[in-house]
Amino acid sequence: MATVPNVDNKRYQGLIISIALFLSLIGALLAFTFYTSNLLERNTALIDQTNQVANSAQAVIKDLFDLDSSYGEDTNSPHIQRVLSRLEQNTALITSSIAAIEQGSTITDAEGNSYDLPKIDSQAQTNIAAANEQWKALEPKIQTYLKDADNIMVTSADELTQAVEQAKTSSLFINDSLDNLTKDVFDSAQRQATTIRLIQVLGVAAIFTYFLIFVFFFVRRLRETDAEALAARQETQEIMETVNTGLFLLDKDLNIGQQHSRALNNIIGSDRLAGENFTNVLRGRISDKDLKTTQQFIEQLYNPRVKEKLVDSLNPLHKVMLHNLSEDKSLDNRFLDFKFSRVYDNKDIARILVNVNDVSDAVYLEQRLEKERSQNDMQIEMLTTILNVNPKIINEFIGNTQAHIEKMNNILKNPGSSQYELEGKLKAIYREMHSLKGEASALKLHSFTKIASDAEDKLHALQNQGQLSGNDFLPLAVHLDDLLSLSNTIATLGERINRSAPSAAKASTVQAPVATQNPVADHAASNADFDGGLDIDLDNETDDDLLSFYNEFTKEIAARQGKRVQLKSTTLTQTSIPAHLAKPIKEISIQLLRNAVVHGIESPNVRHATGKPDVGTIDLEVQDNGSNFMLVVQDDGQGINYDNIRNKLIQEGRFGTEEANQLSKGDLLKQLFSSGFSTKEHADEDGGRGVGLDIIKAKVKEYDGKLNVNSELGQMTRFVITLPKA
Repeated sequence: MATVPNVDNKRYQGLIISIALFLSLIGALLAFTFYTSNLLERNTALIDQTNQVANSAQAVIKDLFDLDSSYGEDTNSPHIQRVLSRLEQNTALITSSIAAIEQGSTITDAEGNSYDLPKIDSQAQTNIAAANEQWKALEPKIQTYLKDADNIMVTSADELTQAVEQAKTSSLFINDSLDNLTKDVFDSAQRQATTIRLIQVLGVAAIFTYFLIFVFFFVRRLRETDAEALAARQETQEIMETVNTGLFLLDKDLNIGQQHSRALNNIIGSDRLAGENFTNVLRGRISDKDLKTTQQFIEQLYNPRVKEKLVDSLNPLHKVMLHNLSEDKSLDNRFLDFKFSRVYDNKDIARILVNVNDVSDAVYLEQRLEKERSQNDMQIEMLTTILNVNPKIINEFIGNTQAHIEKMNNILKNPGSSQYELEGKLKAIYREMHSLKGEASALKLHSFTKIASDAEDKLHALQNQGQLSGNDFLPLAVHLDDLLSLSNTIATLGERINRSAPSAAKASTVQAPVATQNPVADHAASNADFDGGLDIDLDNETDDDLLSFYNEFTKEIAARQGKRVQLKSTTLTQTSIPAHLAKPIKEISIQLLRNAVVHGIESPNVRHATGKPDVGTIDLEVQDNGSNFMLVVQDDGQGINYDNIRNKLIQEGRFGTEEANQLSKGDLLKQLFSSGFSTKEHADEDGGRGVGLDIIKAKVKEYDGKLNVNSELGQMTRFVITLPKA
């Protein structure tokens, strides 16, 4: 976009005056030429008029002599009539012409063209006066003759004779006077023409001289201006070469200006930037979304109604990553910070000044500090858990984490050849990851929970993907590696606390060798050898700690879900759980408690509207009947809505409408316990992926147990898990 520079009128005032004066001289010369042309035209008309008077006088005399020699001829003859008519016309013409020449008035020729005659000088006045005097002596006698010349009843011989005699006398004087007049007028016109030519030559010479002077001073001023511009350009270039930031101007069409700082090429990573379109420079190096947002952002900068400070907060190129497109792959991507400022011309926005800085080092430092901060927060979180949770629970978590990861590695080791095997592999990994997340969430280890949730998101995407391949599972090894690293960290922190405390138990090492045929999984498994637990005195352990653990876990989920829950148990602290069932009972309890809070207990508003207490109740009971061990979890929530299950099955396309309507409650419960099915609309940290009940079913099946579900819509749901003790 071309911009109009702000013109300094005072600076160009001399140039403007010079041009105006030059044009005035040319105008004056043209006006004078027009005037002299008019004057010469009038002089020419005067000369023509004097010649015409002389010719007319000669014609009058000739006609008088003709009439005199033809006297006695019939006055009505064509010859006499023609001569009389011509005599009358020439007489009138001479009279009017002499008067016009004397007075310098306007005359009209035979063709109707009018001419202004010039005023004649004194010498010419004398000549025209002499001619007029002689004409006044002749003209009355002619008029007397013409009065009765064509009347046959009146004789006009005497009048004709007198006119002829007077013509003989006056014609010579009239001709001499008119000749002298013509000569005087011609001489005067010649003198005027000479003067005019002289003035025109002098005028042209003056104009040409002035033009040369004007060109000389203009060129000199132009050189001075060029020198100033060159000096300014050199100064600008020196500045542009010296600054270590990228500076350039953008027009409305997003074209980069011809001048920019030398550092810009290195910062942007391009040798050719001047005149290039800004979007073309950025295309492929930032996301298409950021590129479109940048175009809209710059358009708003050119909008005078938008405040610059307000739109600056929307800058999409603040610390943006610029991808490397060069063939040199050794060059890293860099972070650039673009700052945009308006450049005004008076009150109009002329350009946008862009200042670019390479902030890669600062961004990498921030990322490193953020990572260290996250690690510190994670260690503080883990330390808080270690100090506030029973050592047995911590030890179990570390051991269970190692066991879950070992199982997932073993699953990854099996490549799977069919879609059925790959789907089974996916479900098994999903169950292990969800169990691990549940235990981490119960201990408020949010770092573990976050990694497990991210892994679940990928597993969920694979579950909805359709066709699976072995390579789809490779990214999961990264999450396993992160989980092992965190597990090692919490074990190390526990050991340090034990070593620093006099009464601390001695730390032991739990070895977890994992061998896989998957190279990525092998990398994660190689970190499975860690100091994974704490030696504790189990005799000092009570089930009150387990109940407190479940209670805190339940309340935390309820807080996230916007609900109020109270956990009750009269048997957990009084019943001893067999050692080999402690782990499955705990895993199942965690899943059932989460399920009760997320799916069973209603929000306080809903409970209040249905006449229930705002605080929901969950009962967790254990029973030992000799041969079996039973776990009962019951909530006073909304119960199982079988119609909702049926509708969700139809919505997900698992069953057709007619087929779904034929499903019994038992069939619907089986679907509720299937992998990947959930009645929750949106998944979150606590549920909605359809894995919790699948884990319960798998655990019960693994221990040859039984699962019983009883529910009353709007009243309660009870899960009874029976596991054989043998």
